[in-house]
Amino acid sequence: MDLLLQRFLYPPVHFSGPCTPERLVFHANLQEFAQRVGYISSLHTGGKLSSDEACQQIDQLWDELSYCKKISEAQAKRRGHGER
Repeated sequence: MDLLLQRFLYPPVHFSGPCTPERLVFHANLQEFAQRVGYISSLHTGGKLSSDEACQQIDQLWDELSYCKKISEAQAKRRGHGER
């Protein structure tokens, strides 16, 4: 993929805060969530998705992100890195 196109589609976002494996995974999942919500919003704006479909898809993505967060927190606690 062309580098300019890749940077446009997947803009780099820098990680801040304590660097733990759990936080890095959650940060990556959060970036993917934001990107996919952007795509869904664009499809809705363009008339390719109804409001109901867009909301359902975003709700599903939110549930997946929430589940990931819970797993990440549990792993951090097991490793002794509790959330700050």
